[in-house]
Amino acid sequence: MNSTTSPVNRDIRAIDSALCRATIYSALALAFRPPTSETVVRMIEPENCAALATAAALIDVGADPALAAVFNDLAAAGRAELLTLASSYVALFGHTARGIIAPYETEYGNEPLFQQPQELGDLMGFYRAFGLSLRLDRRERADHISCECEFMCFLAMKEAYALEHNDATMLETTLKAQKAFLRDHLGRFLPAFASQLGREHAAMFYHKLADLCLRFIAQEATRMGIRLGAANLSLRPADDDRVPMACGSAAECAAMPGACAPEDTDSV
Repeated sequence: MNSTTSPVNRDIRAIDSALCRATIYSALALAFRPPTSETVVRMIEPENCAALATAAALIDVGADPALAAVFNDLAAAGRAELLTLASSYVALFGHTARGIIAPYETEYGNEPLFQQPQELGDLMGFYRAFGLSLRLDRRERADHISCECEFMCFLAMKEAYALEHNDATMLETTLKAQKAFLRDHLGRFLPAFASQLGREHAAMFYHKLADLCLRFIAQEATRMGIRLGAANLSLRPADDDRVPMACGSAAECAAMPGACAPEDTDSV
């Protein structure tokens, strides 16, 4: 057991809540990647869908009671559109940063020239502060919504570990990181992203996914006492080439549970 300056009361409910939040963040990270057989198994098959709905129901007293039901709606939509999920994903998100829907944080906002590289640098600072590295073989940017959800999953897992092992220092650091990351990154652009995605009715799976994601992140923001970004946050001009050249080859954050060893670039 790690030594600490002030002991943490071992709260089973708090540990379960952190693990349930990690489970949901992990599911969102998977759902926002190009669909694979793993997407079908974890998000659409009834048994696993029921487990996600149970996790949603167990998070916190007073949490959104509709969250669990949305998981069931998402699975039903996925089963109905199983053969077209891959084509729907490409149609919505495209092969570049600017499909119909932009899943990249730094595509949102109209800040000065220097701001976008700063935001990407801040993201990398969060990941590196927790000993995480990026995999270059996945060829995805660090500001992709899937990567940011993975990082929040990792932090929730770390929160559960700190509670389990009575590590007050780790717990304080992890909770501060969750709040700052949600406020400054994921929560900043997600309402605008989800709002755009929710307006696209051609693919009901992704329409339901937008609803689920926004409900969960709004619940998280309320729990942490922070304000989410605006739903009408604009995209930067389409002809703006301010994205640093290095960002096009950065890949997903290797932060899934069981794959979070420091500098472990082969584990995801």
